[in-house]
Amino acid sequence: MTKTSARSKAIIVGGSLGGLFAANLLVRNGWDVDVFERVPDELAGRGAGIVTHPELFEAMAAAGIDFDESIGVKVQSRVTFAQNGAVLSERELPQTLTAWGKMYHVLRAALPDVHYHAGGSVVAVQDGADQATVSLSDGTVVQADLVIAADGFKSAIREQFLPDVKLQYAGYVAWRGLVDEASLSTQTRAALFEKFAFCLPPREQILGYPVAGQGNSTTPGERRYNFVWYRATSEDTQLPDLLTDESGKRWVGGIPPTLIRQDVLADMEDAALTLLAPQFSEVVTRATLPLFQPIFDLEVPQMAFGRVALLGDAAFVARPHCGMGVTKAASDAMELVKALGAHGDVRQALAHYSRVRTQVGAAIVQHARHLGAYMQAQLKDEVDREMAERYRTPDAVMRETAVPARF
Repeated sequence: MTKTSARSKAIIVGGSLGGLFAANLLVRNGWDVDVFERVPDELAGRGAGIVTHPELFEAMAAAGIDFDESIGVKVQSRVTFAQNGAVLSERELPQTLTAWGKMYHVLRAALPDVHYHAGGSVVAVQDGADQATVSLSDGTVVQADLVIAADGFKSAIREQFLPDVKLQYAGYVAWRGLVDEASLSTQTRAALFEKFAFCLPPREQILGYPVAGQGNSTTPGERRYNFVWYRATSEDTQLPDLLTDESGKRWVGGIPPTLIRQDVLADMEDAALTLLAPQFSEVVTRATLPLFQPIFDLEVPQMAFGRVALLGDAAFVARPHCGMGVTKAASDAMELVKALGAHGDVRQALAHYSRVRTQVGAAIVQHARHLGAYMQAQLKDEVDREMAERYRTPDAVMRETAVPARF
């Protein structure tokens, strides 16, 4: 890539994985970078596993980030369990699975501290002919040649520039959690570890895979198992109830895991014991701090506004079935830096970036909708559910879920 003058300055709003990918790539290409992350402390692991794809490793290599096999846990095959725990189907599919905490540690360690400002809350962004202006909550005003909005699926910057673009609820939630390998029975460890596993009870779907454990260890015996359990949840009654905490406060978009009511957790564990294969029942009921996320779709018509660019989930929110959230953000960062190297003018570069990545983002969202069509059909009529059921064989689910794809 062509290196840009050191006088070029970029401000990145959001210090999670997408923001860190952009920061590392820009610093390596000669930019003066400031990352503002509103959370004052180091970001937590968020209980999430991450499926890796080739593009993710390409972005890490381009950013000069050193990584080795400890970046994740390798699995060789996929397996689907019946509700009684028997193996329904199995197929070879080598893959590396990692954890949000592991990726954050690697990306954050690669970025010098001078570029990262924890507790920096951005309240406004304004595009300008010569520079963009960023206002912080403490009254500080900073100018830059480029502003990148990497502030997630609830992006305030997207809301500012695209007020009519709203998250669309998909009709189901994903329960997620991590459980220590050592806390599982010998039989469950043997059945699940070293594999990407699925179970398809009526009207539901759960998957799981091993990831790094405490201290980002990938040593056998010290790993964790990550699960994602999709459950149909009506928007009018069930979802508002799940999002209401013990005090009666109703959260919008998601509820902190520590505030999920005990009766909600108890119902979830009862369902796990009733509906899931025993291997998954054990994983779910032994998870230390399970959480749930309402599943949304979001698409934007453009990703650039003069000197301001959207990146990652700030632009496109795809259902997690394709497992491309982090890879999408990394690829956005790659294309953005590539465009800046190819165009002398920032505005022209961002316009090119927007044209390329808007098409890709829309394709990923469509692909994720296809993979999630079965779950979305569960709140429709019997005909729709029967149609969706035809495309939910174990082999089809294992073949299409979270696999590498070029868009």
